[in-house]
Amino acid sequence: MCENTVNGALRRLGWSGSEMTGHGFRSMASTLLNEQGWNRDAIERQLAHAERDSIRAAYNYAEHLPERRRMMQACPDADVREAA
Repeated sequence: MCENTVNGALRRLGWSGSEMTGHGFRSMASTLLNEQGWNRDAIERQLAHAERDSIRAAYNYAEHLPERRRMMQACPDADVREAA
């Protein structure tokens, strides 16, 4: 999804560009997930970030799918617990 699509939706929901952007959500998610102790490599892959270390990038093709699935399910699970 294009960032302009996300930003347009945020504007229609009443958020101004100085309050929140699509990239702001990505930054917030990265911060919260790191603070919660999730594997940093899994977080970076979930955000579709490329490995910056060229040597590591040449050899490491790990996708971390099982942990990424647990990570993405943790938020809705927490919401359900809070609503109960």
